[in-house]
Amino acid sequence: MENKFASRLKILRMSHRMTQDQVANYLGASRQAIANYEHGKRECGIDSLIMLSDLFGVTVDYLVGHSDEKN
Repeated sequence: MENKFASRLKILRMSHRMTQDQVANYLGASRQAIANYEHGKRECGIDSLIMLSDLFGVTVDYLVGHSDEKN
C-alpha cells in the first residue's frame, strides 16, 4: 500500500526548496525523523501534522492522503 503522507511530505518539502534539516528545525525534530517520515518508517503525530500543513499551506487531509484538494 502506498504511503501518501510520505510521498506528499517529500514532494511538498522539495517544491518549497527546503531541506530535511529546515523542516526538522521548524518542527523541533531531528533530520532523521523527517527522513523516516519521508520513507514511511515512522508516523507523524497530530501536532506535527498541523505544523506541516501550516508550513506548506495545505490541509491535514491532503497531507495524509484523505483528499486531493490542497486547501
